[in-house]
Order: sequence, then C-alpha cells, then structure tokens
Amino acid sequence: ITDPAIVAAAELSNRYITDRFLPDKAIDLIDEAAAKIKIEIDSKPEALDRLDRRVIQLKIEREAVRREKDEASVRRMGLIEEEIKKLEREVADMEEIWQAEKAQAQGSAHVKEEIDKIRFQIEEFKRKGDFNKVAELQYGKLPELEKRLKEAQDKESAKGKDGSRPTLLRTQVGAEEIAEVVARATGIPVSKLMQGERDKLLAMEDKLHDRVVGQNEAIVAVSDAIRRSRAGLSDPNRPYGSFLFLGPTGVGKTELCKALAGFLFDSEDHLIRIDMSEFMEKHSVSRLIGAPPGYVGYEEGGTLTEAVRRKPYSVVLLDEVEKAHPDVFNVLLQVLDDGRLTDGQGRTVDFKNTVIVMTSNLGSHQIMQMAGEPSSDIKAAVWVEVKQHFRPEFLNRIDEVVVFHALDRTNIASIARIQLKGLESRLEKMDMKLDVSDAALAELAKVGFDPAFGARPLKRAIQQQIENPVAKLILQGKFGPKDVIPVDVSEEGGFQFNRTVH
Repeated sequence: ITDPAIVAAAELSNRYITDRFLPDKAIDLIDEAAAKIKIEIDSKPEALDRLDRRVIQLKIEREAVRREKDEASVRRMGLIEEEIKKLEREVADMEEIWQAEKAQAQGSAHVKEEIDKIRFQIEEFKRKGDFNKVAELQYGKLPELEKRLKEAQDKESAKGKDGSRPTLLRTQVGAEEIAEVVARATGIPVSKLMQGERDKLLAMEDKLHDRVVGQNEAIVAVSDAIRRSRAGLSDPNRPYGSFLFLGPTGVGKTELCKALAGFLFDSEDHLIRIDMSEFMEKHSVSRLIGAPPGYVGYEEGGTLTEAVRRKPYSVVLLDEVEKAHPDVFNVLLQVLDDGRLTDGQGRTVDFKNTVIVMTSNLGSHQIMQMAGEPSSDIKAAVWVEVKQHFRPEFLNRIDEVVVFHALDRTNIASIARIQLKGLESRLEKMDMKLDVSDAALAELAKVGFDPAFGARPLKRAIQQQIENPVAKLILQGKFGPKDVIPVDVSEEGGFQFNRTVH
C-alpha cells in the first residue's frame, strides 16, 4: 500500500463519501482496493472475467438465433459467429498474459514471506544474544532478499508502460486504485485528471454543442464552471455550479441540462427535475424538505432532499422557478451558499456534488424584441426584470445568470438534423434507413419555425410530416427490411416518399 494511496483515500473519501466519517471511510477504501487486487491475483482479473461472460452470452444468443430461418436472423448469426471467434482470440491472449503475471506476482509474495521470516529470526537471535547469527542474517541474507524484492517491484512498475502489452495484475495499491473504488461506488469519474479526462473537459463545449444548438454563451459559461470544479479551484463547500437560465420557451434550456447530466455522469438518469409550478402556495414549500414531525407525510421525506440523498451526484433542474412562492427561495439560500440542507427528519443532505440549474421565462418578450442586438444589451434589459422578481440575497448566491437567445432558421435546420437522428436510429433497428434530402430538411425547418415557440413546433412538424406518413407506408408493406426511405419535397410543396431498394 503506497503513500499516495493513503493520501488519496483521505482526500477522496472526504470529498465524495459524505454519509460516513474519517478515518473509517478512508480505511475502507484502502481495504476494498487491496481486496480487489488480491482477488484478481487469486481468481480472474475483471477485464478477463468480463470477456468470458460476454463469450458465454453470445453463445447462448447463437443457440437462440440458430432456430430462426428469416434473413435478418441468418445475418445476425454470421455476426455472432464472427464476434465469438474474435473474443475467444482475445481471451486466449489475455489468459497467457495473466498466467505469466500471476507467476511473477506469486514470486514477489514468496520473497516477502522470506523477508518476514528473516526479520522474525533476527529478533529471536537478538533475544538469545547470538549476535553472530544476527549479523549473518541482517547484513547477509536480508539485503539480498530486499534487493530481489526491489527488482521484482521495479519490474512490476515498469510493466506495460512501454505499451508493448496490456497489464492485467497489480500488486500495489496506488492513488488510481483508490479512485477506481470511489468511482465505482459513486458513479462519477473521479480518477485523476488523466490525459483523456483533460481532453474531454477541454472539449466540453463541442460535446454540448452536439445536443444544444445556437446557445454558445450559455454552453461556455456552464463549461467554465464545471472545469473550475474538476480542476479543484472552486469552493469545495458549494455545489459544482449554480445557474439561472433565462430565455423564451423551446430554446434549449432543459436540453442543456440533459446534455450536462449525460456529459458529467454518463447518463441522463442523473437529472433530478422538479417542476416549481407545483410550489406556488406558501404551505407547499415544506414539500421540498419534507413535513415536520407530527404532520402527514413525515416518513416520506422531501421532494428535493430525498431525491438528492438517493442520488448525490446529479444535475438538479428547478424548472420555471419564477412560478414558485417567494418562500421557496429562503430554502434555496442555504443550498447555494453552504451546499447542504436539513430535511424534515433532521438529516443533513449534501449538495456539494450537484449542479443546480434554475430555468425561467422572465424577460422572454425582451429577448424576442431585441433579437439581433448585442448580447450585453439584451442581458442588461433582462437583468432589470430579474432584479424586480428575485431578492438580491438570492441572485447574489448564483454563480452565473445565463441568457438564452431566440432561435433563427439556421438553428432550426441544425436542430432538425439532430432530431431526425433519433428517428433514423429507430428505423435502423428494423433494418431500414432514412434519407432526407437537403430540400426536405429546409422545408421541415420552414414548417417547424416559429420564433415565439422555439424548437417545439419542429418536433410536431417531424411527427406530422415525416413519422405519420412513414408509419402508414411501413404498415401497408411499401417499406420493409433493407429499404431506404427517401424523403423529398414534391412539386406541390408537400413531402414525398418514393421507394428504393437498399
């Protein structure tokens, strides 16, 4: 167990494991990391075991598909056979590496046992007063064994660094092993800022732009806040970031939250969405943190506190926050400032590992009227209205107030491409392809464009103009497996679908 592992266990457990206390939680991390390494030496490494399971799964699938005689099943059978052969070759190679590494690790363990025996004998001969034997062991055998152990450990450290072959077994617990245990327990990537993680964070804007169109300022503001937190520069006692998203309906406020949850936690399931229009009455405020003792619903916990307690690593979306009762913001002050909140049952819920996003339609009419004007002027006009609605102590605790701009026709065309990808992936499962011409895309953007409603009319346009006719054509048997469904614009201006074989 290396010194960096002990330091990492203390630091990472303090930051990411909030429901237990030091030093117990740090010791448990080291214990679990060491146990994992020991199990991998004695049984199979995780990577090899995963491949073995995949091969078994594919063999079961092969037997199930073998009985089917249709064309898709025959093609699937060929793909399964190919994948099984490829994986079996990988398993054989990894087995060979594992056996060699295991023999080396067991050799190191044998040397360690010998060293322990020699040290015990030295102490025993010291007590007996046999100093000739002590000198022989301490200055003869012990240095020789320590040299052998150091050579084995140096070989272990250098192994795989040249990239000549993968390494399966480890014999040391380092900071990376501790980080892996924390990542597995929490579901977030807390491994050191490796080069891959650094590149991912530096290219965060590009990843978010794949989902959200035309909101560059909002994406840059959010990305900067996340990078500050991941680099360890932000206050560790506050949430990762707290934002107030302002803008008209359908411009990508909620979509950016979903993209953020997917980017940070690799799953949109880590988005906690609370509709603040449900908290318009004064008495409903208690629902956020849970009813006090003696009241109905005391056992259930609060809408906000219980969700975060169960998923402490998440993006918390408070939708349409301006519709909530003003007393709700008194509850949020503590969350934004100290990163914690006490629920109705007296439990402290930690918000330090969350991103808090509040959305609002305040200033929408000004954003629409001032479309095309400098961003600073639009933000200043919206800020006046925001200050009239929210208290200064609330606004003061938010990291960034982000103004979303109204979408134009170019943005709508880009959004149409993104939304059509979803339809294409659904058709691919049925072995069909969708080919949308540039003219059809432009017509779709034209039909689905409404400055007042953002991108939402586009979704309805795709359903009515593309999905409904295609569904009918599939049910009528005009399109089937291996077909490409071309979408073009007819001379009359409508959409047409002419069958071609793929």
